[in-house]
Amino acid sequence: MTWNTYYTGTGQPRPQAWLPPAPPWRTFPRQSAGAVFQPPEGLTEAVNAALCLRRPLLLTGPPGSGKSTVIEQVALELGLGPVLRWQITSRSTLADALYRYDALGRIHAHRLSRNHDDASAVVDDIAAFLQLGPLGTALLPTRRPRALLVDEIDKADLDLPGDLLDVLERGEYTIVELLRESRAAAEVRTWDSGAVHLVEDGRVRCSEFPFIVMTSNGEQEMPPAFLRRCVRYTMPPPTVALMRDVVARHLGLDVPDHSPEAELIQEFVERVGAGETVAVDQLLSTLHILNGTPVTDAGERERVKRLLMKDLSRA
Repeated sequence: MTWNTYYTGTGQPRPQAWLPPAPPWRTFPRQSAGAVFQPPEGLTEAVNAALCLRRPLLLTGPPGSGKSTVIEQVALELGLGPVLRWQITSRSTLADALYRYDALGRIHAHRLSRNHDDASAVVDDIAAFLQLGPLGTALLPTRRPRALLVDEIDKADLDLPGDLLDVLERGEYTIVELLRESRAAAEVRTWDSGAVHLVEDGRVRCSEFPFIVMTSNGEQEMPPAFLRRCVRYTMPPPTVALMRDVVARHLGLDVPDHSPEAELIQEFVERVGAGETVAVDQLLSTLHILNGTPVTDAGERERVKRLLMKDLSRA
């Protein structure tokens, strides 16, 4: 393999040099992977059950197994619009996912208005300092359900799954600040756009329960009461046949038997089966590079494989 057309490490300016075309999954604006995702056996039934029952779908599996891509394909097929995303961390709270109130911003605006030449012309509108979160936006009344991805819920504080139960059961929530100020109606900004939604009497009620996909890497046990309200599916371990199909869909690459590419796929499947943490996108990235650059040195090929196919559970 030669990298002479890119960075050489000499420090000499080469303004005529340019990068190769980006992989299909790293082009921007980002394109949905839903068009090329291949659902494993049983996943279609799990998705349809969640849709019919109006229940969240809890997907468990290792990183890079395609869990977060499922909702993109469902939203694409059913016309549910852009996917709302709630990325979970240990600091995530239900309150932030429903809506956010910028109290400090309101105080600052109020202080500025006091120094305004015509302070009476400045309206202290609480709605200007409210924004619905991803879950709060998903629960807005709509003709078609919205799609919401709750990514890596097993990283949440232990109380978060329990806190979610009431909202997911009732499909509604209250904006306390609007009730406190006795606002009969307020136009509040939504999460995913500059649009506003009219909230009446401080309460948001969904008309169509959103399609919610929650992903988990299996790092934390979920409460039984929470699991009972979900449709659960565990992503199966990869097989050679499945990985060949994934490679064909994402890279347009036909993998001949006994080829270096076939050997890499076999090695990937064996490593996952042995308990190593390696992701599908690592395999795709490696194949993209090895097949997109002239191969001149078997040793360099191996170095690229070691660089890109490292176990994710190790430093």
